[in-house]
Amino acid sequence: MVTTATLSYEPAVRVADDLIDRHVMARIWRRDVTVWIGESTAAENDAAAQAIANRLGWLDVPTGMEPELSRVRAVADAARREGVTIAYLLGMGGSSLCAEVMRSVYGVRDGYPELVVMDTTDETAIAAAINRLEPERTWFIVASKSGTTIEPASMERLFWSRMSQALGEPAGRHFIAITDPATALQTLAEERGYRHVFLNPPDIGGRFSALSLFGLLPGALIGAPVGDLLAGGAAMAEGCRQENRQNAGLQLGAFFGACARDGRDKLTVVLPPSLHALGLWIEQLVAESTGKHGKGALPVVDEPLGRPEDYGADRCFVAVATERDAPDADRVSALEQAGHPVLRLTTRVDGLGAEFFRWEFATAVAGAVLGINPFDEPNVQEAKDKTKALLAKAAIDEGRPAAADRDVAVYSRFTGASPASVVRAAIESLKPRDYVAFLSYLPAEPATEAAIADIREAIRARARVATTFGVGPRYLHSTGQYHKGGPDTVVAFVITADDRTSTPIPGAPYSFSVLKRAQAIGDAQTLEAHDRRTVRIHVKRADEPGTTLAKLFAEAMK
Repeated sequence: MVTTATLSYEPAVRVADDLIDRHVMARIWRRDVTVWIGESTAAENDAAAQAIANRLGWLDVPTGMEPELSRVRAVADAARREGVTIAYLLGMGGSSLCAEVMRSVYGVRDGYPELVVMDTTDETAIAAAINRLEPERTWFIVASKSGTTIEPASMERLFWSRMSQALGEPAGRHFIAITDPATALQTLAEERGYRHVFLNPPDIGGRFSALSLFGLLPGALIGAPVGDLLAGGAAMAEGCRQENRQNAGLQLGAFFGACARDGRDKLTVVLPPSLHALGLWIEQLVAESTGKHGKGALPVVDEPLGRPEDYGADRCFVAVATERDAPDADRVSALEQAGHPVLRLTTRVDGLGAEFFRWEFATAVAGAVLGINPFDEPNVQEAKDKTKALLAKAAIDEGRPAAADRDVAVYSRFTGASPASVVRAAIESLKPRDYVAFLSYLPAEPATEAAIADIREAIRARARVATTFGVGPRYLHSTGQYHKGGPDTVVAFVITADDRTSTPIPGAPYSFSVLKRAQAIGDAQTLEAHDRRTVRIHVKRADEPGTTLAKLFAEAMK
């Protein structure tokens, strides 16, 4: 395993040296919570100090999880023996994104079941899973740290009902739970006779759980090299104990922490094709950990690499190369020559374990640089509460549109005579250092995502601002924290459409379609409650949302 970095940005070098002088690396390893909240706060607020102390189990995971390897491999062997062809992972955020990365990077080995990550409440995805369901050859992994997350809990109800109808009492043998001890999910799994209940160490936060059971079990099921994953993580962890500039986690954390502190808070991660999916995981880890109290680093992980003049003074870049492929070297060099901060990393395609730990440790370091607690998510619950309030009503109140026509309606505090004029007003409000977030509750279809990608490039060319793309409700467990808790620099477009189907959730008085709509409206309301510039766009013609959006933004940017 080879991982290297070159730290040359002078402010980051000074920050790294300061952290070394204050022995921050050693203090992190001995669980000194004053690294993040200061001695006086820790002394005065024992609850805050204890909350951090209870989230530091990830430091020991690379070695602590070794005894679990035989268990997860045994599950994978059983799946192959029993002819399982597909496993659905029902989870959100930290319970699902690591598995998504491993599936993309490693693929599925011959003879192992396909892995489908169901981190959604979207009708199209759910209907597709129902239509292809072969009960005898299908397993479900229900993954939730809290055991009460609404999306996997709702999907578990649906698929438990379908499997029970098809298989009767043996249905439980097709379900596996991953959760913390003493959760409602553990109780449910034991009552229903799940094949296995894997209990993860409770002192590991969801987004820091890649090398725990939440990552290892799905990885083993697809034949990923989970032993190598842990070995890579252990080697990186050992390197992150160093009190010098060669510490890879220190280098990365000092870099994007210093950049964010100096106003270059758009952390643009430039990944090679072989590691493209890693961006989703980095996005959640960094955004949810650092985006709070008006501070943070916003990861921009899926933006085509442009020319220096395409970017404002709020950017910094991390360029990752592997032995197999790399970002455009000429463009990366041009960014450096133009004065943009650039950190170059090298790793191996099979070095995911090392990268998981490097970014986790770096995020902890960046929290120390920014003076924040990177292990909480204070604004995530607000959108959940708004969703619950909407679901409690007999009918969801959409509110009055600011403007509407036959194809689209917009809901916003911005005003205008037409939907395009409302969108234009939002775009014209952009200032240097702002960014645009596209928060899509549309089905994840290539044509729609391509249309939004084109709109993002047009906005960057026009306003020289960063843009991000999040799929709801996934982003609520990821960048949603940053949009509400980070700097007040976002223009958010929350995009919804009518669903073609409405699948009831067993035991609930609403369908997945209603749940998804409540999540979208609830988050838009939460963004507005934080005075974020928000436009909810509702596409009335659900059969071609990409075309409608392209026309709307083309008209708005004339």
